[in-house]
Amino acid sequence: MYKSLFTFATAGLLLSLSASGIQIKNNARVAFLGDSITQQGQRREAGYVNLVIAVLNQNGVKATPVRAGVSGHKSNQMLARLKRDVLSKKADFLFLSCGVNDVWHSRRNMGIPLDQYKKNITAIVDNAQKAGIKVCIMTATMIGEDPANDMNKKLVPYNDFLRRLAAEKKCLLADTNAAMQKQLALLKKQYPKVRGFLLTSDGVHMAPAGDMMMAETLLKAVGVPGNRIDFTKLPCKAEVRLMVPISFYNTIYKANLKQGKAAGSVGEQIDLTVRK
Repeated sequence: MYKSLFTFATAGLLLSLSASGIQIKNNARVAFLGDSITQQGQRREAGYVNLVIAVLNQNGVKATPVRAGVSGHKSNQMLARLKRDVLSKKADFLFLSCGVNDVWHSRRNMGIPLDQYKKNITAIVDNAQKAGIKVCIMTATMIGEDPANDMNKKLVPYNDFLRRLAAEKKCLLADTNAAMQKQLALLKKQYPKVRGFLLTSDGVHMAPAGDMMMAETLLKAVGVPGNRIDFTKLPCKAEVRLMVPISFYNTIYKANLKQGKAAGSVGEQIDLTVRK
């Protein structure tokens, strides 16, 4: 498979916006507890974890990431390692992303039933809050880019529970599932001829567009205004398998992409460079 690169423009000066309305405090240790989606989001330069930290920095909030994404993990495993990977790291803030594998692995009879999932997630939130950690619950993103498939239907009550729990426990909520569904509906309407995945590389794990979608959702959830989320100023690189026109990145994510050597068209691999 051919790989393409796009390079985000060199970062400018810190924005002058006061960080007083942002729920993550300056010099906070921010944990990202999750599965392979989070693991990839913390490994790739332009993964959603690193985008969140970089944009916080743009907005005057210096944060240290506590990277706690582990491939394949479900709610029981995240609960078991919460002390080691989050509490012992003295995290001040926690983004909790859990649910995809709890449902997806049910195909192999290795999933986590909803009643046990509820107990595990509630325990994670309770233990984090007892340690003085502010929690932002993320809804589980889609399993395949089709909301009507069986896995996504099964995921619905899990996400409904997460929304209720966030309200009950007074947690912040980043509704990444709703954001993903909204973005996919928009893309399919705008680009009806596109075939293949739009926000993900395989239906589950995020492509650069999906990482931007997730980062934007998390940043807004913690109080960063939309007009202060600008990925074009970030000094990072990402691999791109282009499945939508390059204008999509400009229109949706304020990431102005410049066409590379090849003329390129939908679905082709072309070299990209982000510019201001």
